[in-house]
Amino acid sequence: MAWIETIREDEWDGDLAALRDSVVDRNHDRVDNILQIHALNPRAMAAHQALYGSAMAGTASLRKVDRELIALLVSSLNECHY
Repeated sequence: MAWIETIREDEWDGDLAALRDSVVDRNHDRVDNILQIHALNPRAMAAHQALYGSAMAGTASLRKVDRELIALLVSSLNECHY
């Protein structure tokens, strides 16, 4: 749970509402806290998603599946469900 007061997901409108489909956790049908914080600044949320997409995209030297496995291991070590 975030300590920063955010905009509740059911109150998102305009640019923020348009971003919901790209940030919702499909397994739990909600927006994760790390992204919920960005509700205060929709441009920051879009930038975060773009950075994440770029970081997780496969490259010639490291396949997408390898990046996902690294992310899984790091999240597990950090006891983080992301």
